[in-house]
Amino acid sequence: MPAASPRQIFLALFAGSAALVVVHALGRFAYTPLLPHLLADGLLSLEQGARLATWNYIGYLLGALLALLLAAPQRLRIALPLALLGNAAITLAQGACEDVFGLLLLRLANGISNGLVFVLAPALVLEWLAQRGRATLSGLVYLGFAAGLLLTSWLAEAPADWLRGAARWWPMAALAVPLALLSCLLLLRLHIPPAAPRGDATPPSRRLFDRASTPLFMAYAGAGLGYILPMTFLPTLANQLLPVGDPLIGQVWLWTAFACLLSVPTWNYLGAHLGDRGALFGTYVLQGIGCAAPLLLPNATGVLLCAALVGGGFIGSVLLTQRLARSLQPHQGPRLSAALIALYGGAQLSGPWLAELWLQAGGTLVQSFALGLGAFIWSLGWMWAVPGPSTLRSQGALQR
Repeated sequence: MPAASPRQIFLALFAGSAALVVVHALGRFAYTPLLPHLLADGLLSLEQGARLATWNYIGYLLGALLALLLAAPQRLRIALPLALLGNAAITLAQGACEDVFGLLLLRLANGISNGLVFVLAPALVLEWLAQRGRATLSGLVYLGFAAGLLLTSWLAEAPADWLRGAARWWPMAALAVPLALLSCLLLLRLHIPPAAPRGDATPPSRRLFDRASTPLFMAYAGAGLGYILPMTFLPTLANQLLPVGDPLIGQVWLWTAFACLLSVPTWNYLGAHLGDRGALFGTYVLQGIGCAAPLLLPNATGVLLCAALVGGGFIGSVLLTQRLARSLQPHQGPRLSAALIALYGGAQLSGPWLAELWLQAGGTLVQSFALGLGAFIWSLGWMWAVPGPSTLRSQGALQR
């Protein structure tokens, strides 16, 4: 396989990053900074907002499961651009929908297309880089998502005084549609040749769950549940905990996005130089502390710590887990990515649902963050059973 030029690597990373901006920042997580405004406009109640989030995560799980069937290169080249363009169209449609049931259907469809793209685009870029010996750069594809979070903060707050209701989605759509078109054109240039035949007669195992990978899957499930409450409700929580007029109310999502942006190159570097397994421990510790912060400090300090630590840790969990999983099972490729994201999505969809049940039972939103803390303790426990580099080398399984 010929080495890729710096320009080719940049365009591959940009293509994947742009896709994540469209589906995961503008299409999905824009809902988080928009939700307090939608509540204030009377478009949704808090319980309805949690319900819409739950259905979006159900769609995300369905999309990730569907990606398991579409991960083959021939199918991927058709499914990825269709899902990406469809997601941008759904974001546009949300700008014209004031009906709660209609919004529920659109958030479900958004989740399905988001799940497909979030699996297939980074997996395609990772495989393209890995075949050229540059897999350690793969985490940088998530820079687009992190930068997209900064954009969603600005696009939600800058026009807050002159847009109302569903129209608040229009700025997101205005960027999502052209960016989706550009990303599709670039992603279609990435070709993954079939794997060379093995020299021995023993075919590689097709099992996704084995003694090495199962603990990693279980830890990742906890991460999916742990991060989703802060990443869905943090601006709403700031509105509840902070006094009216506190500048942090409008800035908390901006701080979350900024922490996420800084964390991508940081975790990518730490994983490449210190080991993905050790760095992954760090992401779970920081996110656990972040979930505990509003419980222990129900004020501006607790909210800011939650934004910084969860925002700065969760994308590290994603990129490090993807790389570590590939080192455990290098022959699985996009199928492995799809399984991981499906598990992550399945775990996280329970978060808003449990929050809704807790609210209906008379609990508070801040109390529900204890669920996130427990989830990260679960993840740390399972990580001890994930084999380290020395074990993998002894088994001949470490392929970087």
